[in-house]
Amino acid sequence: MSAIEYRHNFPLAAADVVAVFDASGIRRPTNNLVRIERMFANANLTFSAWHEGKLVGVCRALTDFSYCCYLSDLAVDRAFQKHGIGRELIARVRSAIGEEVALTLLSAPEAMAYYPKVGFEKIENGFIIKRAR
Repeated sequence: MSAIEYRHNFPLAAADVVAVFDASGIRRPTNNLVRIERMFANANLTFSAWHEGKLVGVCRALTDFSYCCYLSDLAVDRAFQKHGIGRELIARVRSAIGEEVALTLLSAPEAMAYYPKVGFEKIENGFIIKRAR
C-alpha cells in the first residue's frame, strides 16, 4: 500500500465521510447528509486519512484544548483497517490536545476490544442521556 496522507481540520465533503462511515462499519446517520455535514462543521478537531486522493479514514472530536476532549467518531474503511490508520488518527488527536487533556469516547459494542489496544483504559464511572433520534 502506498503512503497514507493525514490532514488536520481539512474540509470534508459529507458524501465522502458517509462513504467512509459505510465502508467502516460504524453506525451513523449516513442517510442524512445534512446531519453529517453539521456533525463535522461543528467539531473543532478533525483528522482525515487519504490514500491516493481518496478519503479512507476520519476522526472527529470536540475539545476545549485545556481539560477534556471527546472523540466522537473514529472510522477507517474496512479495506484499510489493520494498517495503523486508526492508531495514527488517535495519536494525532492526542498530539493536538496535549498532555493536560483527557481523551474520552463511547465505544460501539463491536469495537470494545480495539480501544485498549491503542491505549484507552476502560472506565466504569460514566453516564449518558441517549439521543432521541
